[in-house]
Amino acid sequence: MVSTPSLPSKETQSEQKEVENGPARRAKWWYSTFHTVTAMIGAGVLSLPYAMAYLGWGPGILMLLLSWCLTLNTMWQMIQLHECVPGTRFDRYIDLGRHAFGPKLGAWIVLPQQLIVQVGCDIVYMVIGGKCLKQFVEIACTDCTQIKQSYWIMIFGGIHFFLSQLPNFNSVACVSLAAAVMSLSYSTIAWVACLPRGRIDNVSYAYKPISKTDLLFRVFNALGQISFAFAGHAVTLEIQATIPSTPEKPSKIAMWNGAICAYFINAICYFPVAIIGYWTFGQDVNDNILMSLEKPSWLIASANLMVFIHVVGSYQVYAMPVFDLIERMMMRRLNFPPGVALRLVARSAYVAFTLFFGVTFPFFGDLLGFFGGFGFAPTSYFLPSIMWMIIKKPKKFSINWFINWAGIYIGVCIMLASTVGGLRNIIADSSTYSFYT
Repeated sequence: MVSTPSLPSKETQSEQKEVENGPARRAKWWYSTFHTVTAMIGAGVLSLPYAMAYLGWGPGILMLLLSWCLTLNTMWQMIQLHECVPGTRFDRYIDLGRHAFGPKLGAWIVLPQQLIVQVGCDIVYMVIGGKCLKQFVEIACTDCTQIKQSYWIMIFGGIHFFLSQLPNFNSVACVSLAAAVMSLSYSTIAWVACLPRGRIDNVSYAYKPISKTDLLFRVFNALGQISFAFAGHAVTLEIQATIPSTPEKPSKIAMWNGAICAYFINAICYFPVAIIGYWTFGQDVNDNILMSLEKPSWLIASANLMVFIHVVGSYQVYAMPVFDLIERMMMRRLNFPPGVALRLVARSAYVAFTLFFGVTFPFFGDLLGFFGGFGFAPTSYFLPSIMWMIIKKPKKFSINWFINWAGIYIGVCIMLASTVGGLRNIIADSSTYSFYT
C-alpha cells in the first residue's frame, strides 16, 4: 500500500509564502516610527559626548547637524524608491540594489554592506546589553557578588535564543515599541542627570593630551561613532514592506510620516545628550555617558535597565532581515522545509555567532567607530544617493544633483576615515586586553 504524502499545514504554507515572497503587509504608519526609532536610536547615542571630546565643540556639532540632514535626505530617497517601478515593491535593500546596479553587481554591492550593518549592530548590542545589565545589577545590589562581564553578555545572548523564534517584524511590534519608548527615556535621563550635577571640577574642553597620531585616529573613530548613531537605513525597506499600499494611498506616504516622527525623536535625543554630556565632563567623558554618571544611583540604574530593554528590541529589528536571508538560502540551496525546525537551526546559529564575537571583542567605542564607518556610512550616507542618481537621473548641475554628489563625497570620506580609525583602535586596545574576563 502506497502512502500519500501529507500536505503542509496552512501555517507552514503561510510561513513558506512569507519567506519566499515577502512579508505580510498589515502595519500602520506608526509602526514605521517605532521600528525606525528602535533601529536608529540605540547604543550610539551614549557615545556621542565621547565623540565630541575628540572633535571639539565646532566640528562636533557641525558633524551632528550634517549627519542628521544627510541621512534624513537618504531616508526620503529610499522611501520614494521603494515603489519606483509601477506594480513592483522593492521589499529588501538587495532588491533595490539589483534594480539599480544590475542582478549580479547589485547583490555584490548592497548585500555585504547591509550584512555588515545588521550583523555589526547585533554584535555591538550584545556588548552594550551585557554591560548595561552588569551595571544595573551592581548599582541595584551593592552586596551581590560581581561576576565577569563576559557572563553578562552571555545572559543577554541567551534571551535572544528565545526571542529569535518570533516569526516576523509584525510579531516583534510590541518588543520594538517598548524599545522605542526606552530609547527616548534613557536618552532623556542621560542629559537630564547631567544638569543638576553641573560641570565637573577642572573640566577641560581641549583636545585629549595624547600623541598627534593617536589623536588623528581617535578623531577618525569619532566620525564612525556619529555614523553609527545615524543607522537605520539598512532596514528601511524591510520596514516599509510591512505597510499596505494602494494607488490612492501608496506606502511611501505612511512611511514618510513615520520617518519624520522618528527623526524628530532622534533630534530631541541626540543633540541634548551630545552637547550637555560634553559640557558636563569635557575630555574626561566615558565612551558610554551612563558610565560617567554616578548619582543619583537609582536614576542611573534605571537608565541602564532601559538601555538593556532597548537593545533587546533593537537586536531583533536588525536580526529579522538576516533571519529572512538565511532561511531563504537554506530553503533554496539545502531544501530545508519551512517551519519551526528551520527557525530553530538558522536563528540559533546566528545568535550564537554574534554572541561569540560580542564576548571576544567587547570594545564598545571602537566597535561603534569601525562598524559605523565600514558599514553604516555607505548604507546611510551615500549608497541611497548613488541609487537615486542611477534610477531617477536628476538633471546635471541641478540642486538635486549637487546635493547628491555632496552627500556621496562626504559619506565616502567618513567611511574611509572612520574604518581606518576604528580598526586601528581595536588592534591597539586588543594588545592590552585580557580576553574572556
